[in-house]
Amino acid sequence: MILYLHGFRSAPASIKATTLRRHMAERGLAERFWCEQLPVSPAAAIAFIEERIAQARATDPQHPPTLVGSSLGGYYATWLAERHGLRAVLVNPAVVAALSLEPWLGWQENLYTGERFELTRAHLDELRALETPRLTHPQHFWLLAETGDEVLDYRDAVARYAGARQTVLPGGDHGFSRWNDYLDDILTFAGLR
Repeated sequence: MILYLHGFRSAPASIKATTLRRHMAERGLAERFWCEQLPVSPAAAIAFIEERIAQARATDPQHPPTLVGSSLGGYYATWLAERHGLRAVLVNPAVVAALSLEPWLGWQENLYTGERFELTRAHLDELRALETPRLTHPQHFWLLAETGDEVLDYRDAVARYAGARQTVLPGGDHGFSRWNDYLDDILTFAGLR
């Protein structure tokens, strides 16, 4: 099972989520993909994802889910993977999400749904509570980063995920332009190939 965690102002309709969903469906793995709209509140988002982790483990206790998180979803995936002993693929992840999102305080619009929401200081406090001081099992993580990320400095992620598997590609952008090249490798990492 892959649990895909989208980023800030994103949605299940994002390019990466829909491409991975389609790729898995074409391989008979549609029922092994999950991606839902995450709540704006980080605490609520974590609780929501943890419910799905518990359901996935109850359904298939021999094969724990793998988290795939993009940007803010990568920040969530890091905390959840450490807490629940899961594997995680991190795509141009936010490393210090509270600092990364501070300039975005106030009213925002979801890029895919058009929904308006307010990012508050309380949300930043919830993000700070999810900081993971260090990786206890770096072998559970795979960083996918592009040096041309215009939103986050890829070097922060390279340092943060030291000891983890890392694929750092020149150029690209925050959306991770070479996503399609890694879909089969993600399935292998998740134990689905």
